[in-house]
Amino acid sequence: MRKPLNPLGETEMEILNIVWELGEASVSEVREKMLEYRDVAYTTVMTILKNLADKEVLKYREEGRSYIYFAAVKPEEVRLSLIDRLVDKVFKGSPKELVQTLVQSENLSEEERREIKKMIDKLGDT
Repeated sequence: MRKPLNPLGETEMEILNIVWELGEASVSEVREKMLEYRDVAYTTVMTILKNLADKEVLKYREEGRSYIYFAAVKPEEVRLSLIDRLVDKVFKGSPKELVQTLVQSENLSEEERREIKKMIDKLGDT
């Protein structure tokens, strides 16, 4: 059984995704990436990076006067932990209900539905 992660907020996930994308990053580098699509204060990014390190999702090393942050967990670990929590809290522990909701979503294209069906059929083959 996986060790559950501490809950992550929306902005924490946003910043974590940026660090995963960059491999490692300073506060300035994360903020610069975020400024491409929204305004965010340097201190906000710094605080959230520190919180993610406190939650042991990120690690860091000192380089001169800067901290360079990098992932302490793989994206899959975080995604699985979040999905587990979602299934428990929103779908009363039923993965079937989650999948049913996803498949019935109006946002899925026919191509995406076919791909999901292929994945499920492939699981039956193993």
